[in-house]
Amino acid sequence: MFEIMLENLLSPVVLFFILGIIAALVKSDLKFPTGLSEALSIYLLIAIGIKGGIELSYYSLDAVLGPIIGTLLLGTIIPFITIFITKLMKLDLENSIGLAATYGSVSIVTYGAAIAFLNKSGTSYEGFMNAMVVLMESPAILVSIVLLKIIEKNSDALQVSSQSIGIMPAASRLIDKEVIKESLFGKSILLLLGSLVIGLAVGERAVPMVKPLFMDLYSSVLILFLLNMGLIAGKRLPEVKKHGIKLLLFGLFTPILFGSIGVVTGSLVGLSLGGATLMGVLAGSASYIAAPAALKTSVPGANPSIYLGLSLGVTFPFNLIFGIPLYYEIAKWII
Repeated sequence: MFEIMLENLLSPVVLFFILGIIAALVKSDLKFPTGLSEALSIYLLIAIGIKGGIELSYYSLDAVLGPIIGTLLLGTIIPFITIFITKLMKLDLENSIGLAATYGSVSIVTYGAAIAFLNKSGTSYEGFMNAMVVLMESPAILVSIVLLKIIEKNSDALQVSSQSIGIMPAASRLIDKEVIKESLFGKSILLLLGSLVIGLAVGERAVPMVKPLFMDLYSSVLILFLLNMGLIAGKRLPEVKKHGIKLLLFGLFTPILFGSIGVVTGSLVGLSLGGATLMGVLAGSASYIAAPAALKTSVPGANPSIYLGLSLGVTFPFNLIFGIPLYYEIAKWII
């Protein structure tokens, strides 16, 4: 387990993120052109979506329907729980949405560490769980962005209604068609979901065409993306001090809560010990790839030093050291 932890903590992805933070803190003149930053986000969203769609195409619907429903359910309810918790913490709306999207999504590196953990322990798991990694990215991002747009659009109406006795805003005002349309067809969600559908429809036939760009170069582009995100997070890092210990506790305890819910969900949809453990890892981890790429363009007011700093700086190492074996033990106790 120590080797897995060390390998992931010293991975180029994490180290380049740290390098970006250091560059910002020492006020280096290193910076990314705006166009390149946008291109990296677009690339990652397409790559994640199309790889997940291709992987999902290898299995029949009957084999994956239950786990798909469980995964989509987790990706939907975790943002709501997160926003409820951040409301108690008195965190502002945009940063709450940032945490909801980040913690509702998944960490691919943490998932890889969990696979290594299961292989080392001789525990088998369902192969289609690889597709669930990508599938869980989308609902959390979508739900979070929709919630943001609904709250922003109706805040004035809700305030007026709260001052009126017995009067509640109509459901049609809370869920406006234009809000849903804008959320569904915003570039982040459109690219992620659209790429997944394309990969699912084309399947293995797409591999020769997409492999050179979206598979072979993926890790290298990810390094550039996280170097840039490190620069952004480092510049705004002092703002985290405003929230202090509350954010640290959030990053430590929510993975346990969400991971436990994930293991229970995996058990209910019929996954094996290994599969339920991986479902717990998916629910308990936090994204530092797809969610930040989407948030950067869709919720620019969210502070990367909060959602990305907690994801990589607190939750990521916690899961590598304690989370993965904890979810495994919970799954053994339930299944």
